[in-house]
Amino acid sequence: MSDSEDDANEKQVKIVILGDGSAGKTSISERFSKDAFNRDYNQTLGIDYYLKRINLTHSYNVTLAVNDVGGQTLGGDMLDKYIYGADIVLLVYDITNLQSFENLEDWYSTVMKYCAGRKPLFALVGNKSDLEHLRAVKAEKHHQFAKDHDMLAFFVSAKTGESIESLFRQVTANLMHIVLPKSDTDARSVITATIVRQEPQNSIPIKPKSTQSNATRTSICSLQ
Repeated sequence: MSDSEDDANEKQVKIVILGDGSAGKTSISERFSKDAFNRDYNQTLGIDYYLKRINLTHSYNVTLAVNDVGGQTLGGDMLDKYIYGADIVLLVYDITNLQSFENLEDWYSTVMKYCAGRKPLFALVGNKSDLEHLRAVKAEKHHQFAKDHDMLAFFVSAKTGESIESLFRQVTANLMHIVLPKSDTDARSVITATIVRQEPQNSIPIKPKSTQSNATRTSICSLQ
């Protein structure tokens, strides 16, 4: 295939990750973009931005622009700018924290308010599946919420990396109406990411350039 043909099959998809602070949004983003996990919790202020290019099929390349939005931005002045143009929205909660799950209704309503008739593809993501013994949200509630809001549904672990690659590949394939073979959903074709931190007072996030070097970053209850 020539370079021009390859470029013709190159698409960019904007993914916005929303949810309460400490739900693991940044950990999911970093596990996907760098295959790394930071045990220390660092609150995201504003937005962190990642680029990763994947081969969705042998002849179809996709650049994922992953926008990791800080959990404190719900109701903030910049949230509409962060959501604008989103193709996919991942609503993330911590399966050991019931409140983080219950707050997703507010996140969902906010996205729908700002999308102005252009509904993105939604996926419900229960993070920290490695802590199943501490689960505070029943799987049935997870799947019912996804069904009620017409969402895809996933359980992942940013700590272990379980199902992270599959999550991003499957939501992207679903958006583009591409059927992935089961053996391909956990493929790890990677071109590393550049990360830019944007503070809440700034305007729409600046698009970083994709590089070939390693990515860097600037910057419980009873079962219900």
